[in-house]
Amino acid sequence: MRYGQHMRSTRERLIDVAAELVDQGGAAAVTLREVGTRAGLSHNAPYKHFSDKQDLLASVAAAELDTLAQQMRGAAAGHSTGRAKVHACALTYVHWAQAHPTRFKLTFGPWGDVPHAELGHAAEAATQVIHECVGVAIDDGTLIGDASYITTLVWALGHGAIDLSLAGHLRKKPNSPTPEDLVGHLLTRLAG
Repeated sequence: MRYGQHMRSTRERLIDVAAELVDQGGAAAVTLREVGTRAGLSHNAPYKHFSDKQDLLASVAAAELDTLAQQMRGAAAGHSTGRAKVHACALTYVHWAQAHPTRFKLTFGPWGDVPHAELGHAAEAATQVIHECVGVAIDDGTLIGDASYITTLVWALGHGAIDLSLAGHLRKKPNSPTPEDLVGHLLTRLAG
């Protein structure tokens, strides 16, 4: 293994360990020292790859967005109509967030003006998957409207439905809609 490959695999291992810590206790549970120790490295090893905890957490969020984008792309590939592709993407997003609630909160947390190119590229790539599927839906007539606007609506509704679900608000009343119901209803409305 070449030095660059070793450094990359070490960096990926550190990101994986940090993600496991996020699963166990949220972002507050992550320290670079603990990540190094749990990865079987020195407690200072993470500093060779990340400038600080914020940098490591942004890399975890970027890795999660990369995974989500791959899963959405795979889910969409199994459908023939654009609307079905968008629906598959949205459901994949909902199911990923439900399976990884603390990673969801980290990934879509308040990054604001944190300059992190890797996270920015990963966010753009995940958005692009939905945007491409929306474009197919508009082209095949299964959705009507502006592709950028619909892409933002799908993200926003999915995100809001997930937040409501994770906070327990969708379970408070009998027959409350699930996040999946809300996504399906939005796409029905957008179909015109």
